[in-house]
Amino acid sequence: MDPLTLLAPPKITRSLLTSPSSLVSAAISLRIVLLLYGLYQDAHAPLKYTDIDYGVFTDAARYVSYGQSPYLRDTYRYTPLLAWILLPTTWEPQHIWFSFGKALFATSDILAGWIIFVVLQKRGMSQRRALKYSSIWLLNPMVATISTRGSSEGLLCVMIMALLWATEMRHIALSGVLLGLAVHFKIYPFIYGVSILWSLESPASAPSRSTNKEETHTSIFGTFSTFLNQDRLVFIFTSLVTFSMLNISMFNLYGTPFIQHTYLHHLTRIDHRHNFSPYNTLLYLSSAKIFTTARLSSLRFESLAFIPQLVLSTLLIPISVSKSSLPRAMLAQTFAFVAFNKVCTSQYFLWYLIFLPIYLPGSVLIRNPALGLSVLGAWVAGQAIWLWQGYKLEMLGESTFVPELWLSSLLFFAVNCWILGIIVSDHEQEEHGLDRTMEKQRDKLDVTHPREMTLKDEGVDSVGEGEYEDENDNDVEEIPRAKTVEEMVREEMRRRKGVPLGATSDPGEPRQTDILLSQYMADIQTLDPDQ
Repeated sequence: MDPLTLLAPPKITRSLLTSPSSLVSAAISLRIVLLLYGLYQDAHAPLKYTDIDYGVFTDAARYVSYGQSPYLRDTYRYTPLLAWILLPTTWEPQHIWFSFGKALFATSDILAGWIIFVVLQKRGMSQRRALKYSSIWLLNPMVATISTRGSSEGLLCVMIMALLWATEMRHIALSGVLLGLAVHFKIYPFIYGVSILWSLESPASAPSRSTNKEETHTSIFGTFSTFLNQDRLVFIFTSLVTFSMLNISMFNLYGTPFIQHTYLHHLTRIDHRHNFSPYNTLLYLSSAKIFTTARLSSLRFESLAFIPQLVLSTLLIPISVSKSSLPRAMLAQTFAFVAFNKVCTSQYFLWYLIFLPIYLPGSVLIRNPALGLSVLGAWVAGQAIWLWQGYKLEMLGESTFVPELWLSSLLFFAVNCWILGIIVSDHEQEEHGLDRTMEKQRDKLDVTHPREMTLKDEGVDSVGEGEYEDENDNDVEEIPRAKTVEEMVREEMRRRKGVPLGATSDPGEPRQTDILLSQYMADIQTLDPDQ
């Protein structure tokens, strides 16, 4: 049984999943409610709803509106593009325009969810199932809360989902442009470049085994030239050109501060507040600067902390996963990058949650509901334990750094490593195209559909499969068996066209039959409550 069925919402909520417009309307309504609630909490409560980073964004936008550098605002560590986008927050009246950025980020969340829905349908999923899995993002209160508090992650999630869509649709030049833009906007998406390159393998790129010793010396060159096919060259060129042009433009405008605050700062970053990372306590000691020797040692540690993170996310995972499933590879890469990052806050979780609706349908977490619920429970519990210690530290003033907060960080890190292992080792049954849909329905043929009964009533008793077999295989004894749905639909298609069972197949018949079969499967899925 689908774990999503176990966690099924009330009927009034399930009715929202009947059409795309209903789901999007519900997502918009959720974010409007949170935006209005945020205004009320900011005005009446000592603990503000608005994220502290949103104040940094809007202050930087104000500097830009005065013709100055956004980096005059302390702790602004982002591309100037973000400050430019938020220029309307400086307009009057402030009580209206100040929330422009929050509305923009919330809209970006919804757009990302719509792209998820499109990607799921392009991968062969019925509309009903696509809506159900898209709701994991669109109706997720955590996602909606983070964006309406003023976190800019929604903009990045749109770029990443558009990148995945463009790659799967083989819009290679657009994929390169989107990757270059995303990496300029925030560094970490560069890890996807490796997986995308690895997945862009042309059908004829499988290396042939040479038996001639004289040809052995050319194997390395041949392998290299085969790897650099047209798609990969276009992707590399467009991504590098986009990234370079954006960075050169920003450097010409803002000089060295742009390079320092947007990129180099992250090499020695020592943020420790709200940090789930197991490096949290070490970063706290580093920021205290108690001893000079400790400070020098911490700087070395801060630089070396990237090694395990990058080895996993840019080398091991892409090579082992990307050719079998690009979405799963991107999810695993992001999960590893966040889990092993020296700074890990709640908004970083959105970086990998965006892939969850696309990974889940064929994953072991759905095929094994007990495992799926255990993963969800462990992930939530790990956060809850850490947040309780963080609350006592930051709100109650209790010193919980050692051992409580540190042990909580280690526990959450262990949970993340366990989940990462499940994702990487999962040989998912991806629903890609018609093939997977047909395979799923073939397992349910013990239930007779009314249209199948109609086919049988009209005299469709056997399938002329000899026309698809090689003539030399006639000596193989045919074992009687029950017909599959595909066979019945294929024969019905031929009957409608008036083609005798023994006649030669029309070259265009398989494609026409696949269309009819796809429609038939969609009808079955709309009648199946488990789908």
